[in-house]
Amino acid sequence: MLSGSDALKLLKDEGCADNVIRHCQVVSETAVSIACELQEKGQKVDIQLVEVGALLHDLGRSRTHGIKHAIEGASIAEKLDLDPRIIQIIKNHIGAGITSEEAKVMGLPEVDHLPISTEEKIVAHADNLVMGDKRVPLARCIRRMHDRNISKEAIQRVQALADEFNYY
Repeated sequence: MLSGSDALKLLKDEGCADNVIRHCQVVSETAVSIACELQEKGQKVDIQLVEVGALLHDLGRSRTHGIKHAIEGASIAEKLDLDPRIIQIIKNHIGAGITSEEAKVMGLPEVDHLPISTEEKIVAHADNLVMGDKRVPLARCIRRMHDRNISKEAIQRVQALADEFNYY
């Protein structure tokens, strides 16, 4: 498993901009906070996986800033032979996941891109709570989704993740 500093070096080596790296750091800090709270409540969570997965979730932004950045990041991670759990975090971090039907409309591979593991869900949720390099309340995230005409189902998935972790 990579360390946090290894993950930051990888982001730099792959050409991620400083603002993307800072965003990934704040997402990682938020994700680790969620993971620690869950662990304190007795849930089994791999905190190092959460930290590194969150740092690398936007690896694909070294190539594109569009919706395909998750697929691009997963491809980069596969070529680098990273842990398959990290690849899944990268691939499934957008919103609270994307269904195969939504993926088809977006021009993504027509498969579910939904976070399954606890660690995947934590990183997706933490990413929803960070805009740029600022932690924001869930209500602001949902308002932005409404403003962007994101589907009601996608918004409900984001809310369900927040409810699952009781972290807003």
